[in-house]
Amino acid sequence: MADPPKVFVARRIPEAGLSVVTGATDATVWPDDLPPPRDELLRSVAGCDGVLTLLTDRVDDEFLDAAGPQLKVVSNYAVGFDNVDVPACTARGIPVGNTPGVLTETTADLAFALMMAAARRLPEGDRYVRAGKWKTWGPMLLLGPDVHGATIGIVGFGRIGQAVARRAAGFGMKILYHDVHRADPAIEAEHSATFLPLEPTSSRSTST
Repeated sequence: MADPPKVFVARRIPEAGLSVVTGATDATVWPDDLPPPRDELLRSVAGCDGVLTLLTDRVDDEFLDAAGPQLKVVSNYAVGFDNVDVPACTARGIPVGNTPGVLTETTADLAFALMMAAARRLPEGDRYVRAGKWKTWGPMLLLGPDVHGATIGIVGFGRIGQAVARRAAGFGMKILYHDVHRADPAIEAEHSATFLPLEPTSSRSTST
């Protein structure tokens, strides 16, 4: 039987994905929480058939030279791929993978959670109770604005912006958005969203 392909995984990822890699390859997984230093990364990828990188790992000619001509694939564990010199990989016939779209709903959840926490003063309330200040409920205690029925402004109306709009609709919010490119009318209608231009702030000089 042929030897399994050699793979370096630049950070521990969730077991559901990691087990697929380790079960099919001779994989070395970087064990630390922090990314491998550059010199260690270059040593680790030497002789690998595949590498699983993160945004912290720069994949360039130096990296590809260190890996060697047998490198067959670079897989980036991220939606973005700014850390990867795609033309350099293309010139060597090395395909590059990433994970587009996987964090759309998760990021929208987090954005809405932060908005709710700020409006309902949750971090402040947590600190208040932990400090032993709680005595009883009062009409003015930690009073915050309602999210339901409020107006939300979304800057950037791509996948994540539209996912936030879907959540806002459930709270009966008025949805305003801005993007460098206005969305298709059908998308605006789907989300009951209104485009709002953002005027650049004019610079003013003050003399004294």
